[in-house]
Amino acid sequence: PAINVGLSVSRVGGAAQIKGMKQVAGQLRLDLAQYREMAAFAQFGSDLDPATQAQLHRGERLVELLKQGQYKPLNVVQQIISIFSGVRGMIDDIKPADVQRFEAGLLNFLEEKHKDLLDTIAKEKKLDDATEEKLKAAITAFKELF
Repeated sequence: PAINVGLSVSRVGGAAQIKGMKQVAGQLRLDLAQYREMAAFAQFGSDLDPATQAQLHRGERLVELLKQGQYKPLNVVQQIISIFSGVRGMIDDIKPADVQRFEAGLLNFLEEKHKDLLDTIAKEKKLDDATEEKLKAAITAFKELF
């Protein structure tokens, strides 16, 4: 989903979101805000501590994850899964240039091999602990193939 966190109307938009999206979007907003702040700071400093470097690396991947092709909308379940993989650090080891290819492959993999998981998220409209664990396992399985 293409968004600009700095200009987001999160108070209004948040009320319209399903619970599953709220679960992942809150962390996304925080991570992106921290990334933008650190990226601006990093332009002036050369020595960055490992925590700052990790924030910058995750932020780069989240920005790539949010890029969306024209006329290529994702449904809400796909958006939740994509954002989940980013904010839970599951794409931290993927090169930024490969993030969009990873996302497309992951969504296809889940559609083919874990349709039941997608159906559960669509039906329940949230991520409970059991669903999160299944989703983590499915993403890990795809990463081994990627």
